[in-house]
Amino acid sequence: MAINDVTLAGGMRNNLVSLQTVSALQARTTERLSTGKRVNSAVDDPSAYFAAQNSMNRANDLAARKNSMGEAIQTVKAALQGIDGITNLIQQAKGLAASARSATGTDRAALATQFDSLRGQIDKLAGDSSYKGTNFLANGSSLKVDFNESGTSSLTISGFDGSTTGLSVAAAQNAWVADADIDAAVTNLDSALSTLRVNAQKLSSNNGVVTSRQDFTTNMINTLTAGADQLTAADTNEEGANMLALQTRQQLGIVALQLSSQAQQSVMKLFG
Repeated sequence: MAINDVTLAGGMRNNLVSLQTVSALQARTTERLSTGKRVNSAVDDPSAYFAAQNSMNRANDLAARKNSMGEAIQTVKAALQGIDGITNLIQQAKGLAASARSATGTDRAALATQFDSLRGQIDKLAGDSSYKGTNFLANGSSLKVDFNESGTSSLTISGFDGSTTGLSVAAAQNAWVADADIDAAVTNLDSALSTLRVNAQKLSSNNGVVTSRQDFTTNMINTLTAGADQLTAADTNEEGANMLALQTRQQLGIVALQLSSQAQQSVMKLFG
């Protein structure tokens, strides 16, 4: 049926248009109350919508970087735990060397065998100190950590060779028959401990940098999210009051429409 097929009185048409307007406003207010946002699409407010989207996009990009930082921190922790374990093994090796100084020839040979066994455990521990494929105790290992969404701010963490070869911990020479062989082993062990401490300090320093950037990124994400919310968030108190006002207007509109209908019916009675 075409719109002109039925002719409505002016009062009834005005009341109908008013009710349609109220209905549309109620739908908008309901959406704002349900989503908590006054801007749900670019149609509502293009400037606020796209500004909020830009902030949220950056926040999401930074969240991905934050996850990578967390992975880097865990990788460094795995290496530091490996260094602690290797340090303990080297201390045990030094204990074997100290015992060998006062032992007989046969006992020295047995202690030298135990020493070489510990060397093997050091290599295994160094090889097992990886996290998701990255091992800072393997020669040439490194990891680049990006801090911002564009990758222009970053830190490259480099590892070192934590094996007995990298630490220059040689096998027991001549079954430790001579004191000089034991002294050479102790010298190597002391040098290895020094290397471990220096690299542990470097890794801990890098870990501190990444942790600080992770905290900064967390705060930046919160700032961006809060900014986006301020641009688009609805005032629920105001929207609740609007809903009550619209419901009242709807009821009044229905009453007015009924009165207009009654007026037309009164006219019809004149012809009855």
